[in-house]
Amino acid sequence: MTSQPTLAKEGGTAGDPGNPQPSGGLQAGLKNRHLSMIAIGGVIGAGLFVGSGSGIAAAGPAILLSYALVGVMVVFVMRMLGEMAAARPTSGSFSTYADQALGRWAGFSIGWLYWFFWVVVLAVEATAGAVILEGWIPAVPQWAWALIVMVVLTATNLASVSSYGEFEFWFAGIKVVAIGAFVVIGLLAVFGVLPGSDNPGAGFAHLTDSGGFFPKGYGAVLTGVLMVVFSFMGSEIVTLAAGESEDPQRAVTKATNSVIWRIAVFYLGSIFVVLTLMPWDSPEIVKDGSYVAALNSIGIPHAGQVMNVIVLTAVLSCLNSGLYTASRMAFSLGQRGDAPKAFAKANARGVPTAAILASVAFGFVAVYFNYAFKDTVFTFLLNSSGAVALFVWLVICCTQLRMRGIILRESPEKLVVRMWLFPYLTWLTIGMITFVIGYMLYQGGDAREQVVLSLAVAALVIVVAVVRERTGAGRGPLDGDQSGVKDSVTKS
Repeated sequence: MTSQPTLAKEGGTAGDPGNPQPSGGLQAGLKNRHLSMIAIGGVIGAGLFVGSGSGIAAAGPAILLSYALVGVMVVFVMRMLGEMAAARPTSGSFSTYADQALGRWAGFSIGWLYWFFWVVVLAVEATAGAVILEGWIPAVPQWAWALIVMVVLTATNLASVSSYGEFEFWFAGIKVVAIGAFVVIGLLAVFGVLPGSDNPGAGFAHLTDSGGFFPKGYGAVLTGVLMVVFSFMGSEIVTLAAGESEDPQRAVTKATNSVIWRIAVFYLGSIFVVLTLMPWDSPEIVKDGSYVAALNSIGIPHAGQVMNVIVLTAVLSCLNSGLYTASRMAFSLGQRGDAPKAFAKANARGVPTAAILASVAFGFVAVYFNYAFKDTVFTFLLNSSGAVALFVWLVICCTQLRMRGIILRESPEKLVVRMWLFPYLTWLTIGMITFVIGYMLYQGGDAREQVVLSLAVAALVIVVAVVRERTGAGRGPLDGDQSGVKDSVTKS
């Protein structure tokens, strides 16, 4: 049986004890504090601040169950990904693992779909940030703000990986402090001990006083699941970034173990506070946003502007991480021969310049489409990437089913993080994700369109991957090693 490819062969990923500073490869530029904050901040997207109001309006207090169900699913997925990433930290993360466990077609397909998802997100977040900035300084047009934001963060990522880590440390720090403060202030108001609070009606009664806990029926919980599931995308970023950290195994282990309390505090905790401060059917929750409405209800001055600053921070954080993530996935694809070879080259500072520029170039094009062809081309891009998050999680589950055996045979001492109740919870998670995709098809409307278009794009990418594999096109330097992995999988 051929030995498993080493981390050095997988691209000279930083953090590999045998090759800590590979020539022409990524370097260990992320400190442990960077990884810790990336792990915490990666779970808090702008969707939590902006989109939670719509979820509350759709499901009422039962939206808490929607967040809890999706949260459990994400905890399981992250545990599986953490098991693989702690054993084999690499900048390609789940795409590399899918390549090794399921086949080259799987790594190629999910890698490019994930890249596509994030470059579309770049356009969405750049536009969202531009809207806020134009509101503050209307003399600068919205398109110019979008351009400025993209250029600044591109320059940050091109400088060094430590620059990305430092920016993300502070961006994520602001989000964490903001939500932590919101939860504390809200709970003080709920218990009637917040000085100056003018919301005497705040309390747990709001969870049932406007039509009960299920005012829209039990089925609204599933509707809420569809509305909140995509706000959790980004939790997996830490496993890509771990490949450029000083101690990747420790970083991944810590991030995986802490994902439960992060979701409990930031999502369930903050939404619970909103629902106890005011009735779920208050029109302000949708009009002003759930967090602004909640702060206004207890008399916090300038709540709208304060939240705009926080939302802008979340947008910039998502942009920063999106560009980093897309470029590292492109870098990994280049190393495996599934993308242009130029993508696999890093400069003396360990920065994959070509991968970054190619990713941001598509992002700029998508921003242009958002302004010039918003209702046609950009809508297609948005919908065709809409269900990719679910596809990524599904591939992680399927990969982990096979990767556990590979790790146990090749390097059992590296299995420091283990999925609970394997393989039963893995299969349960696969069932949960499949059910959500099926329910989106059943639900119809935008949800069905997103799944259908995303499936069509995924099918196209898989066809390209299979054709490349059968014709021998794009075979990278890992090919011989990969065959050994596949042989070991076949024998299992």
